[in-house]
Amino acid sequence: MNASFEVFGTTVLWTDLIGNILALATVVFAIRRSLWTWPVQLTASVLLLAASINAGLTGNALKQVLFGVLAIYGWVRWKSQGEQLDVRPATYAERLFLAGTVVVGTALVGWFFFVTGLSWGAHAPLPEGYFLVAADAYIFVGSAVATWAQGRALTDFWLVWIAVDLVGVPLAFRSGLVVSGAVYAVFFVLVLTGFVNWRKQWQQKEAVAV
Repeated sequence: MNASFEVFGTTVLWTDLIGNILALATVVFAIRRSLWTWPVQLTASVLLLAASINAGLTGNALKQVLFGVLAIYGWVRWKSQGEQLDVRPATYAERLFLAGTVVVGTALVGWFFFVTGLSWGAHAPLPEGYFLVAADAYIFVGSAVATWAQGRALTDFWLVWIAVDLVGVPLAFRSGLVVSGAVYAVFFVLVLTGFVNWRKQWQQKEAVAV
């Protein structure tokens, strides 16, 4: 699981590289609303779990475990809809739930990570440690919320991913996962594309309904 190679003096884990290639494929499949999104995500989660454990990123590792569970959830929900996935924007109440879960969840998970020392940031000098733990918890909770919303085919899940990427890119580079950092940056572009694509599909459906 620790197999790696050197690129310009930087150590790259094979699990990090292959896992992130599959993670990118997951986003492409999601844009196309393909059921393959979920088995590919499940495989990517297993590989990135190994990479995160090796890097000492507890929050990211736990995120991958949760991703695996949510991948199964999304797989079942999307499969039940048949060939054509019916996407829609979240309702006002759902958006409040998503935002509230991210805020409250980040606070609770951040506290848990800090007092238990599970997050790598908990061992950093203060006050930097507080920010690192908060970022670790935010990525964990935000990613879970985005994946849950994706499973429910809500177009807003793309927006949650954008918010996660804004923190995930610098944190990945700081922790030494250069592949993850680069992939997060590519994710940002793909996520914007996915949001436009899903919104367009929903608008076309609404126009036909009218």
